[in-house]
Amino acid sequence: MGKQVQIIEAAPNISLNGTVQKEIKRVAAYCRVSSDHIEQKTSYDAQIDEYTKRIQSNPAWEFVEIYADEAKTGTNTRRRTEFNRMISDCKRGKIDLILTKPISRFARNTEDSVHTVRMLKAIDVEVFFEKENLSSFDTKSEMIFTILASVAQEESRNISENCTWGIQKKMKDGTPIVNHNRFLGYDKNDDGELVINEEEAKVVRYIFNRYLEGVGYTTIARECEEKGYITGAGKTKWHGSTVSGILQNEKYYGELLQ
Repeated sequence: MGKQVQIIEAAPNISLNGTVQKEIKRVAAYCRVSSDHIEQKTSYDAQIDEYTKRIQSNPAWEFVEIYADEAKTGTNTRRRTEFNRMISDCKRGKIDLILTKPISRFARNTEDSVHTVRMLKAIDVEVFFEKENLSSFDTKSEMIFTILASVAQEESRNISENCTWGIQKKMKDGTPIVNHNRFLGYDKNDDGELVINEEEAKVVRYIFNRYLEGVGYTTIARECEEKGYITGAGKTKWHGSTVSGILQNEKYYGELLQ
């Protein structure tokens, strides 16, 4: 009498949140650096390269995309274009798993980060934080994630307060704080001192002279456009408000309001 063999079907692969996992996961990664300094730029490029190679080399994963925000704030997700695009792709069912470094790279605002992770979990998208070795599908992750995100938010608040204190200290010491990037007529030298940009200064002098002749903001703006003058923002389009802002800028007559 021959042996009878009973075939037992393999159980589906169950994820930590109790849902059936797909055989091949569609995986993306999110990277962010919060400044445009050269060392941060190197870190930014290294993260993208590392994640791309790692995801593509895993046979159980299908590479989706690397979403990366450069020199963007972490305290508010609205300013991060790539982050928001990634969330939209998750809602469209394009991603199963998101890899990211520490929680602080994902979001430093507790409310935003907890809300986002809960929302992604509800649509069966897992987020894995490598530094903390924490998966959003882990049953213990809710409490741990909230604590860690709160710490990250407090750290961000401390940095902001330190920056504010530094600015206030410079004001008390009489150290001028002038952003010259859109300050028409001036540049900064290697010592951080304002120096006149003669080419741009011609435009400033023209505006003041025309105003002293009794010409209005809108007319001066139109004349600047006709002459091909460039605004402090590098635009060829002039508005009356642009002219008004220059005429009311106290720095042009040697004062600095801080």
